Amino acid sequence: MRSIFFKPSTLSPLSTPPSFSDSEMEENFENAESLITKWNSVTEQSSSSYAKLTPLFNGTHLEANHFINAVKGLQSTMMHLAAQDPNSKILVRSQLLMQLAMKTLEKEFYRILSSNKELLDSETVSNRSSTERRRSFSDNDDEITEDDEFRVHGYSNSETETMADLKAIADCMISSGYARECVKIYIIMRKSIVDEALYHLGVEKLSFSQVQKMEWEVVELKIKTWLNAVKAAVGTVFYGERILCDHIFSTASEKRVAESCFAEITREGAVLLFGFPEMVAKCKKTPEKLFKTLDLYEAISDNWPQIESIFSFESTSGVRTMAATSLLKLGDAVRAMLSEFESAIQKDSSKIPMPAGGIHPLTRYVMNYITFLADYSGVLGDIIADCPQSPLPETYYRSPMRDENPLVSDISERIAWMILVVLCKLDAKAKLYNDVALSYMFLANNMQYIVIKVRKSNLGFLLGEDWLAKHEAKVKEYLSKYKRVGWSKVLSSLPENPTAEMTAEQIRATFTSFNVTFKETCRKHSTWIVLDAKLRDEIKISIASKVVEKYREFYENHWFGSDPVNGLLPEDVTNYLSDILHGNGDSGGGSSHSSSTTASSNRSPAPHLKYSGFAL
Repeated sequence: MRSIFFKPSTLSPLSTPPSFSDSEMEENFENAESLITKWNSVTEQSSSSYAKLTPLFNGTHLEANHFINAVKGLQSTMMHLAAQDPNSKILVRSQLLMQLAMKTLEKEFYRILSSNKELLDSETVSNRSSTERRRSFSDNDDEITEDDEFRVHGYSNSETETMADLKAIADCMISSGYARECVKIYIIMRKSIVDEALYHLGVEKLSFSQVQKMEWEVVELKIKTWLNAVKAAVGTVFYGERILCDHIFSTASEKRVAESCFAEITREGAVLLFGFPEMVAKCKKTPEKLFKTLDLYEAISDNWPQIESIFSFESTSGVRTMAATSLLKLGDAVRAMLSEFESAIQKDSSKIPMPAGGIHPLTRYVMNYITFLADYSGVLGDIIADCPQSPLPETYYRSPMRDENPLVSDISERIAWMILVVLCKLDAKAKLYNDVALSYMFLANNMQYIVIKVRKSNLGFLLGEDWLAKHEAKVKEYLSKYKRVGWSKVLSSLPENPTAEMTAEQIRATFTSFNVTFKETCRKHSTWIVLDAKLRDEIKISIASKVVEKYREFYENHWFGSDPVNGLLPEDVTNYLSDILHGNGDSGGGSSHSSSTTASSNRSPAPHLKYSGFAL
C-alpha cells in the first residue's frame, strides 16, 4: 500500500514536459487559479461536514468539467516549470493551488460516495452488470469499463453519471500524485458498506473455541444462516464491490490501486465468511453432523468459480487459500464421518428380535441415512475419490457407471457395500426368531423396505435396475419360503387329493384337523406384520390361492358327511386370512412384546430415530 499510494505530489523531472508558450502557461495558471480558489472559497464557507458542501459535480457537470480541465492544465504548467526552473515562484504557487484543488476533489469524492449509497449498493451494481463481466475479472476487457457499456447493460443515467464522476475524480487525483488521499476515503466508505452488508447477512466474528463449545443444534442454526449468507456475499456483495472498484480505478496505471482497494475493503469480511466452515470441520466428528458438513462443502464448491474469479488478485490470494482450506478440511471431516457411520453399522450387536417380524431400527436408520447421502452424490464423488474402502465382491455388485462416470461409480459401490453389511446383519438377526416362517417374514419385510427406499430416491439412479431386480427377486424368495414353511402344516392337514373318497370318520377328522390347524396358524400370523399394504395383499392372495382353493374343493366334495359344528365354510377361510399380517393380537414367534408395542413401533416410527448412540 505504501509503495503504491505514497507518491510525491510534484512530477518526476524525468517526465517529458509539455511544449507550449509562456502565454499558454500563464493562461493555464490563471484559469486554474480562478476556478480552484472559487471552489475553495465555497468549501471554506460551507459547514465542515462534507455532506453539506455545495456540489461541484452537479446538474450538467459543466463546472466540474471546467474544474478537471483546469487541474490538468495546472499539472501541465507544473511539469513545464519543473523542467525549466525548479525554483520558480509560480511553481510554488502552483503546488499550493494544486493542494487546494485536491482538497476540493477529496471532499467531493467523499460526498458522492456517501450520498449515493443506494445507487452504489453492491446488489444494484452486481445485478446490472454485463454478461461479459460475469465471465471473468481477469479478461482485462477495456470495453467493460466504458460508461456506454454500463448503460447498455441496464444502468440508469444516475448510476452511470455517479460512477463516471467518481472515476473522473479518482483519475484526476491519482494522476496528480494524490492517490493516498483518494484511496483512503474510498476504502473507509466502501469497507463500512461491505461490513454492514455482511453483518445483515448474519456473518459474525467467532473463534474456534466458541464454536467448539456450542451445542450442535446451535451450530446447525449458524450453518443455516451461513449457507444463505455465502451465496449473497459472493454473488452480490463481493462481486458488486469488485465491479465498482474495477470501474472507478480502471485505467492501466490504476490497476494496482484497484487491487489494493478491493483487497483492503473485503479482506476482513471474507476471512470471517470463509473461516467459519473450517471451524465447523475441526469440531468433533459424529455421523449426525455429516449432512450439514456436506452442505458447507457443497456451498463452497458451487461458489468456487466465482470466489476464484472475484479474488483473482495476488493480494487476495489469502482469501482463496482460506476458502480452499475450508473445502479441504470439510472433505476430511466428511470422510471421517462416513468411516464412523460404517463402523457403527458393523459394530451393531443387538440380540432382541424385532416384534412381529417388522422393520429393524438398523434398517430404518441406515436406509434413511444413505437416502439423504445419495442426494449429495455430486460432491461426494470428489470427496471420496481415491479413498480406500472395503472391497465389494463383483459377483454381488458392479456399478453400471464404472466406465462412464468413475466418481459416481465410487459412490454407488460404497453405498452398495453399506447395504450389503446391513443385509448380513439382518441375516444374523433373523436367526434369533424361534419360528422359521417368522424369520423369513422378517427378512422379506426388511428387504422390501430397502428396495422401496432405493426405488423412490436417488439411490435407484446410483445402484441401477440390475441391483433392484436382484433384490426384488430376493423379496419373492423370502416370501416363498415363508409361505412354504408357515402354511405347510395347514395344507398338509388336507388330503393330497381333495376329491378322493373317504369314510365319514376320516372326513370329520380332516375337517377337525384343518379347523384347528388353520385357526391356530391364522391367530399366530395375525400377530405378524407386513407394513407394505400392496405386498401384504399379494401375500394373502397367494396364500388364498392355495389354501382356500384346496379347502373349497375338499369341502364341496365332503361337507355332507361332516359335523357342521366342526366345519368352516370356504368364505370363513377367506375372512380369517383377511386378518393376518396386521400385527394384531398377542405377539408370537418367540417375542415377548405386546401387540400395542408392536403396532406402535412398526406403524408410527419416531421421526428422529435414534440408533447406536446417535440420531438421524
